[in-house]
Amino acid sequence: MTRGSVFRIGVLRLTDAASLIIARELGYFAREDLDVALSVEPSWSNIADKLAYGLLDGAMMPPPLALALQLGLSGSDGPEAIIVPAALSLNGNTVTLSERWAAPMLDVAPLSAIDNVRRFTAVLRKRRTKPVLAVVHTFSTHNLLLRYWLATGGINPDREVTFTVVPPADTVEAMATGKIDGFCAGAPWGEIAARAGLGRTVATSHAIWNHGTEKVFAARRAVAERQPDRLQAALRALLRASLYCDTPEHAQSVAEILSHPHYLGLPTEIILTSLPGAATRRSGGGYASADVSVFAANGATYPWRSHAQWFLQQMTRWGYIGSDVDCSAACDAFRPDLYAEAARSVGISIPTISVKSEGYHDATWHLPALPTAIAMGPDRFLDGARFEPVWPPSRQD
Repeated sequence: MTRGSVFRIGVLRLTDAASLIIARELGYFAREDLDVALSVEPSWSNIADKLAYGLLDGAMMPPPLALALQLGLSGSDGPEAIIVPAALSLNGNTVTLSERWAAPMLDVAPLSAIDNVRRFTAVLRKRRTKPVLAVVHTFSTHNLLLRYWLATGGINPDREVTFTVVPPADTVEAMATGKIDGFCAGAPWGEIAARAGLGRTVATSHAIWNHGTEKVFAARRAVAERQPDRLQAALRALLRASLYCDTPEHAQSVAEILSHPHYLGLPTEIILTSLPGAATRRSGGGYASADVSVFAANGATYPWRSHAQWFLQQMTRWGYIGSDVDCSAACDAFRPDLYAEAARSVGISIPTISVKSEGYHDATWHLPALPTAIAMGPDRFLDGARFEPVWPPSRQD
């Protein structure tokens, strides 16, 4: 364990940091005899570097970044020994375009994510200019989902769009100063841009892929190997906090805690737009400017190896890894065995499988699990695609 007896966990100023923040502020970590210090970092690059060099023991992280660390693609000297024993959230991102690009698309009521990308394609082709779109890290769900959305509309992301990396908390300012024409970032930054009159949300991550994993909890492998009891204690606290955060009746208290200056530093009412139950609190209907994070329902905390496989497939699709790369080690970083041990102690049902197909359900279905099946929501992709994981994985064809 680094830094003495303190368990240091990195977070960013995002709604889906809620489980970690609530576990710290409401005493879930303390009840497990853990002294946890949350380190609020400015970017995913900071998170990755500090985890790689032992300045953090664990961190929230986009799954593709965890996979990139395992494959030695993060910019450090080589592959990093990390594990992913739990996920933190599903959904949560928005694709937000500046008024200059969004207004011609949304003169009439916004439609679905697929209708909107077709409109965006028409506007882009008519203008014959490249919009500058920001993502929060190259190896992020945001980059892969944004590319998926663009490609569904017939746009070649590598030729017709200019990508740039902007930390989530800086996206609104970058749009205000005209440095970017749009961004894909986690909540609540799309809501903030909309309220400032800078841009409009044209797609959510849930609309692109229903209930895809958004953030995971990554930890240094040394923590699991040298102090497994402490890791299990952290996971138990995290799982209990996830249940708390996923309860709509707790949304107000969660938002108030997240709004503290040393965390998100944003108004409570803005954070509320991305917490469970937001749809019932939203007045006037219309298209949401924030996607709602899911913290516990739909097996949200389970570290799906099949989701890791899907992200690796997309990373191959866009040339970030070669088709001859052996991805087994990266997928093996996802540790449902460690998750199951903690979930069993907390009384959370544990899936009986570690991989599942995606794209087959447009309504509630039930996942085999013990002691009881888990009610799951839709898992469709906006283009109707289906994903069949192959286990064990070897290469991305």
